[in-house]
Amino acid sequence: MIGGGAGDPVEMIGHWGAVIMIGMGLVYVLVLLLISRRPPRIERPRHGGSSRAKDILVVILMPCLNEAGVIGASVGRLLDIPDDRLRVLVIDDGSDDGTADVVRAIPDPRVSVMRRVPPRARLGKGEALNDALDHVRATWGGDPGTDVVVGVVDADGRLESQAIDEARRAFRNRRIGAVQFGVRINNRFSSLLARMQDMEFVIFTEVFQRGRRHLHSVGMGGNAQFARLDALSALGDKPWTKSLTEDFDLGVRLNGTRWVNDFRPTAAVHQQGVTSLRRLLRQRTRWFQGNIQSLNLLGRAAREQRGLARADTTWQILTPYVLLAASLLMASFAITVLIVVSKAVLGHSQTWWWLLSAYLLAFGPGVVFGLLYWRIERSEGLGPLKALAYAHVFVLYGLLPALFGWRALLREITGRTGWAKTAREAEDPVGAAAPAGPTAPAPGAARPEAAPDPQGIRIRPALSRVDRPSPSAPAIPPMPQRPPRPPRPPVPREHEVAA
Repeated sequence: MIGGGAGDPVEMIGHWGAVIMIGMGLVYVLVLLLISRRPPRIERPRHGGSSRAKDILVVILMPCLNEAGVIGASVGRLLDIPDDRLRVLVIDDGSDDGTADVVRAIPDPRVSVMRRVPPRARLGKGEALNDALDHVRATWGGDPGTDVVVGVVDADGRLESQAIDEARRAFRNRRIGAVQFGVRINNRFSSLLARMQDMEFVIFTEVFQRGRRHLHSVGMGGNAQFARLDALSALGDKPWTKSLTEDFDLGVRLNGTRWVNDFRPTAAVHQQGVTSLRRLLRQRTRWFQGNIQSLNLLGRAAREQRGLARADTTWQILTPYVLLAASLLMASFAITVLIVVSKAVLGHSQTWWWLLSAYLLAFGPGVVFGLLYWRIERSEGLGPLKALAYAHVFVLYGLLPALFGWRALLREITGRTGWAKTAREAEDPVGAAAPAGPTAPAPGAARPEAAPDPQGIRIRPALSRVDRPSPSAPAIPPMPQRPPRPPRPPVPREHEVAA
């Protein structure tokens, strides 16, 4: 410790505060690590309490704002899944880059585009999802013989093909209200920064999400979240909030209902990682600020949750403040090391044994995380030594909250909540290249236009790819092309909105 004598009260408070903070953090991670290694016990549904998978309609919502460079490829991969009980609703939130045109050019009746126009557009992801949910209720929610499951996939999301079946398998249990799948970074081989983000998501899902299955405190992410329509309706007409982290808010509030949130490690969504440190700082500042805004959920968690679920949810809500306090501890440690090294350079005798304990405390958990990551990535050619090196880099990567955390707090204090979206790399449209069917207009035919309703929303079915060529984009093919599938029988459209 720095300054003061051995009996300095300020120093003693700081010392024991640091010990308690480090101890609680290590115990928390260790407990979740241990319980994450065993499968959870979810009650089997009683007689009449299960759903047949074939009766579950899955509607994927894809919120978009100027995503013309990636939306075609993402929707195409979803439509490659031969499933006539799958629907894709793209939410164009006031784009001005032709995003809706790209979607309308896809010749598959299972996809539709909902256009939000001013003054309803660009009010946040939560508002866009709530508007889309109104449409889902009106279009598919009236059939008592069908369970409707609503999924949320980002515009750059590449949902693994088995995810839809895995979601249906989970929702056969009527106690399950929401399911979160894993998240992977598809460009993790292209940069060290993207690799660290992939490692971050893998560790979060493998340790924290899997562990929280036992605590009934699984959280929801912004990508690859699936929720039963009935569970969303239990939160009111607008289940998603205006928070910058509406996904976290949704998970906390769902955990307070009669429904159970589940995590399924059997499928994942692959998304683009940020390859610029500046863009990463901006993205994580937004996330951190959203978590700060979630402090108002503390009372709700205390009232609606019980036992370990309540304790863990409270920890999750307070995590941003714990990280801010930890950043002060790290700064204090850095100053201590600097002083010790300076004294050693000046010839003062120093003891160095404490560096070993400091290394074990700082890098020990990272090494364990590195081994977990290696077990998953070794099939992709990752060796144990490289995984060990990544583990040490990951610990340094974990210091970034000291930068964006305080920036987020400053933005929240000053009332700055507006954000520019994170830019994405353009991709070549693939998939969904089935020949034009009866719904395809003749080349050059006029495209039907839907007039906006009083709320500023337009619903349009997708049209044939021959109506408008896809925009050119730089080729970035991180995932291999799939072999062509045999043509699927036409699926009747669920809705048509006349001009």
